Amino acid sequence: MKNENKAKREVKPFVYVAVGVAALGGLLFGYDTGVISGAILFITKQFSLSTTMEEIVVSAVLIGAVIGAVIGGALADRFGRRRLIILAGIIFTVTAIGTALAPTVTWLITGRIVTGIAIGIASFISPMYIAELVPAKVRGALVAVNMLAITTGIVIAYLADYSLSGIGIQGWRYMFGLAAIPSFILSIAMWRLPDSPRWLISKSKVEEARRVLQHARTVSDVSPEITDIQKSMEKQGVAGMKGLFQPSLRMPMIVGLGLAVFQQITGINTVIYYAPTIFKFVGITAVGPAILAGAGLTMVMWLFHVLSIFLLDRVGRRPLLLVGVAGQIIGLAILGAAFQFQQLASFKSYVAIGGLVLYVACFAFGLGPIFWLLISEIYPLKIRGAAMSAVTVTNWALNLVVAVTFLTLVGVLGHAGTFWLYGVIAVVAWVFFYRLVPETNGKSLEQIEDHWRAGKHPREL
Repeated sequence: MKNENKAKREVKPFVYVAVGVAALGGLLFGYDTGVISGAILFITKQFSLSTTMEEIVVSAVLIGAVIGAVIGGALADRFGRRRLIILAGIIFTVTAIGTALAPTVTWLITGRIVTGIAIGIASFISPMYIAELVPAKVRGALVAVNMLAITTGIVIAYLADYSLSGIGIQGWRYMFGLAAIPSFILSIAMWRLPDSPRWLISKSKVEEARRVLQHARTVSDVSPEITDIQKSMEKQGVAGMKGLFQPSLRMPMIVGLGLAVFQQITGINTVIYYAPTIFKFVGITAVGPAILAGAGLTMVMWLFHVLSIFLLDRVGRRPLLLVGVAGQIIGLAILGAAFQFQQLASFKSYVAIGGLVLYVACFAFGLGPIFWLLISEIYPLKIRGAAMSAVTVTNWALNLVVAVTFLTLVGVLGHAGTFWLYGVIAVVAWVFFYRLVPETNGKSLEQIEDHWRAGKHPREL
């Protein structure tokens, strides 16, 4: 506790303001991915969608997210973190209004794809901006604030879906349109904030970076921190996408890509996108209660994200990750059992909900926040935008695959088989994480870079 209080004294209030504003990008990421879970029930009725078209409408945002993640890395390195966050906010605002007014399914799908571009950008640029601004001792907690904001957005989306479900079939338009409010605030507030000091140094704007660090740190002399960043940059090789193929970056790329893949193919977004549908599977058939049950599930996720903020800089990344994934495995096993065994039929809904709650809670303090935190920490400054872009593209691409195949998998494997498949994948994920994921707690970004250059194994960090 003493060390934690000392770490907090190294940070000025400005940092918390900047983190809060940047995290609005995470809130919009969460809202615009979560809002579809309730809205799709009304959209399907209004446009008489088939199962295939329902999957396309749900997944359209993910197509855009892949595009946004692809272009975001190059833009972040060229124009800076701040400008890209502002761009994402503008896109969020325009598409919130555009999708709310959609007269046809084609218009709606197009609007959701463009929304996805903003999500793809915001998903990695907000944690990158935060990680590059804050000191190492509180980096875990403050980057995790962005993940908490994502979950807050999902909770707000579910509550909005539930509140607006009673106004009729057109309620989905208001569900989408509400996103224009926080996105407008994000664009305006971010305009008044500086860029990341590390990006400024990478562009030789050292004095501007010095002013930002003096505004953010309580220490009187920020020169040692600037010197460390400059020395680290001098040791770094090729910048941009070409730099991803340097031998020293082979292991961090494997770690980042592994985290990206397993975060998705263990099935978390089937719960976020299809929670009301899953609750219908277990017998909660009315639209309003199904949406409200989904909101309760996301509230569990929110609470455990809060827990992660307090634990990440105390316990470390690896213990939380391994315990969390183990809990996900147990939750998926329980969820599959609820559908498989007839002996549980009389209280199937309680067993299934228990499995879902355990699964979501463990994701929320483990793989959920730790993926976004680690990929903002483990890459050198010169290639951080390109590396996070590549990893985020992989994450969103797998997100898309999971979203468009969930209902199909249920049709082929059944409910139990689908959740058990995710459980087996989670076992493989746990082994991968145990063997290869490093502990970055308390290390500066430059110390982590030095570790990779030395060719050491991840667990030696």
